[in-house]
Amino acid sequence: MWSILLTGLLIFLARLTDVSMGTLRQIMIIRGQRKIGALIGFFEIIIWILAISRVLSNLNQFYNIIAFASGFAMGNYLGAVIEEKIALGYVFAYVVPKNSTANLSEELRKAGFGVTTVTGMGLEGPRPILHIVFKRKDTKQFLNLLKAHDKDAFYTILDVRAESGGYIRRTGIAKKK
Repeated sequence: MWSILLTGLLIFLARLTDVSMGTLRQIMIIRGQRKIGALIGFFEIIIWILAISRVLSNLNQFYNIIAFASGFAMGNYLGAVIEEKIALGYVFAYVVPKNSTANLSEELRKAGFGVTTVTGMGLEGPRPILHIVFKRKDTKQFLNLLKAHDKDAFYTILDVRAESGGYIRRTGIAKKK
């Protein structure tokens, strides 16, 4: 009985680990870090092979199949949580303020965000548009500032594949790249 439970637990933990690693591997590859992605993939597949071999060698033990599927499900969840916590890369925010831009631009700059303001043509005439590039880790602070100074602003946040030059917020202080 104990060996069945231990085997199931090991299968679950193996899947939890390899699926979480798979999420990180995909993110590294998408972000252009192919070598790190390949290295993660190497260990990911070793763990997967060990887990699947235990399941396939004992198909009559339904607990192993449940452990395998449960580890997969939880690995997806854990991978997403880990990815959110490490928040690799940069994002681009496109903001159309509802209120005056002077305050919002100024407050964002005081917080270390680089802001470029351009003018666009909206339904009601010329509208200011703010362009901001910053680390994904700073998204929460950015949104808090935005909502504190213009809760009705329209905004979108997009992933940035590559960036160069300008001002990028680093450790709370804007530095020229």
